[in-house]
Amino acid sequence: MFKTLINAFKVQDIRRRLLYTFFILVVVRLGSLITVPGISADAIREYMQNALGDSLNIFSSFTGGSFEQMSIFALSVTPYITASIIIQLLTIAIPALEELQKDGEDGRKKITAITRYMTVGLAILESAGLVVGFGNKGVIENYNFWTVLCIVVILTAGSAIVMWLGERATEKGVGNGISVILLINIVSTMPNDFKNLYTQFMKGRDFVRFTLVGLIILAVVVITVVFVCALQGAERRIPVQYAKTVRGRKTMGGQSSHIPLKVNTAGVIPVIFASSILSVPQIVVNLFNIKTSGVGAKIIQGMSQGYWFNRSYPWASIGLIVYILLVFFFAYFYTAITFNPMEIANNMKKSGGFVPGIRPGQSTQDYLNKILNYIIFIGAVGLIIVACIPMFFSGFFGANVSFGGTSLIIVVGVVIETIKNIESRMLVRNYQGFLLD
Repeated sequence: MFKTLINAFKVQDIRRRLLYTFFILVVVRLGSLITVPGISADAIREYMQNALGDSLNIFSSFTGGSFEQMSIFALSVTPYITASIIIQLLTIAIPALEELQKDGEDGRKKITAITRYMTVGLAILESAGLVVGFGNKGVIENYNFWTVLCIVVILTAGSAIVMWLGERATEKGVGNGISVILLINIVSTMPNDFKNLYTQFMKGRDFVRFTLVGLIILAVVVITVVFVCALQGAERRIPVQYAKTVRGRKTMGGQSSHIPLKVNTAGVIPVIFASSILSVPQIVVNLFNIKTSGVGAKIIQGMSQGYWFNRSYPWASIGLIVYILLVFFFAYFYTAITFNPMEIANNMKKSGGFVPGIRPGQSTQDYLNKILNYIIFIGAVGLIIVACIPMFFSGFFGANVSFGGTSLIIVVGVVIETIKNIESRMLVRNYQGFLLD
């Protein structure tokens, strides 16, 4: 990876793109430090910690801490990511959007425009809900209509600016701009997390315990990252053979290929959806000051990730079981709407392709479904393991960190994608140089 970056800086065009991306990231981080006028950052942080609980760690990680201190970029890329997921799901359900997606470059431009409008709409709704909630809790100075309007405009504009910066980074930089911004947001919270781990488990300890704890923390991080890399890169390759056809004097076909099926077919979507659904009861209870006791209080605690591996709250394991079931459900659901074995089987049949030992058509479709169900299960198990590692250390040992398995999957995925983008640009340049010579 480092060799690739060193070689990339030797190429003027790629060096310019890397510096442009770096400039975009600096602007994003500076905007994340500017607090919205009329809001007390400390009061907001305390309120959101009580209202969101463990869900605050997810928002804080995805926004680089700007959500926690309510900066002008507090919403960051979250409205855009949510809008993109919604549009992707609606593309399957609405034929008009499906036709746009298949309509080449023009169709993709229209879908991109729709995603932008939805991003702004979601930003308005999210910022309005936050401001009204803050105002009702008395953490906004001079709480009135104009103050609310001003803060909503600032937060919405901040989200739109981040979206625009991400698109510019995609166009003139390297990799996917939105993903790179999300990456830098997550990475920016990690130094503080490691500082908390140092203060909590290592500071003031004797040399033996200091060294042992440090090695354990390092080993856990390294093993988790290696496991995530393996999970992201793992794929099942289905061999495909194309029959030979004779047209005039030319013999066509007869080639071998494969269909790559990623083990982690749904990415981080199942984990995000499962965490979001389980956080809803706690958010509603805290926002509306609903009093709970007895069984109701235990159910709310069971939905909170901080109690799942805590030995003092054994009933919270019910929430962990629900979480695991939700991850499996969304892994199968999201893959089912984004991957169509029937379409692949039909396309193979039309082009004269077949899986060795499997009849074309329905038999190929059934075979692909069987393999897909198998690897989805493995991918979901891998996601659960990665997601539960930080939860285990948080509940069992009380480790206080904002990033989790979801964040690590995103970081590894974006880094790999960006490095591949740089390598492909270098490869194109080498081919161009060869042709020009």
